[in-house]
Amino acid sequence: MIRVVVVDDEALVRSGFELILNASDGIQVVATAEGAQAADAIRREHPDVVLLDIRMPDVDGLTVLREIQTLPEPPTVAMLTTFDTDEYILTALRSGAAGFLLKDTEPEQLAHLVRTLAAGGVVMSPKASRALLRGHPGADAPQVAEDVARVNLLTDRERDVLVLIAEGLSNADIGTRIHLSAGTVKDHVSSILTKLRVSSRVQAALLAERAGLLGDNGDVGAGTARGNE
Repeated sequence: MIRVVVVDDEALVRSGFELILNASDGIQVVATAEGAQAADAIRREHPDVVLLDIRMPDVDGLTVLREIQTLPEPPTVAMLTTFDTDEYILTALRSGAAGFLLKDTEPEQLAHLVRTLAAGGVVMSPKASRALLRGHPGADAPQVAEDVARVNLLTDRERDVLVLIAEGLSNADIGTRIHLSAGTVKDHVSSILTKLRVSSRVQAALLAERAGLLGDNGDVGAGTARGNE
């Protein structure tokens, strides 16, 4: 059972997500909360996945995210937002969020995206991620050159795995795609994060995009309008 906590300042959003997810096999919303109560609810319930509103009037989502990241075993966090070009998204992704969901995500996609998060995948709109990088590159030419140098440390197989990470696939799905065991993929992912000097799969995907590894048509993340089966 995938345990989920939904954090949003709007009661309608919380109740809507709770209703949709509780009707899905293998998923249970164990708590909903506003920003001020979020950290306590997460510590109490030990969820696998947290869906966290990025903009709240009492305690904003970035503050809650930073607090979650200090937990001994932090859950996977995806940010909830109304606009896929929200200026705070890139900051959240760089701070450890595993992606983001639009609040108007289709109900039939919501459960799939939560399962993707629980399995270690990335949930992020490819179109939006490119817009974010263009609008908020956060790196000058020397930084991009350093990113390219880090990517060049990867083996060919690690590059293959990194591209699939950027597609939003979990370790098991990556293994199926390139005929490796999940354990071997896990070792590759660990090596990739170490060589790229990043702490999350999303950060690795964004660095790969910035370094040009994904090419002109490459996707970053699992789109909120489509899934990776």
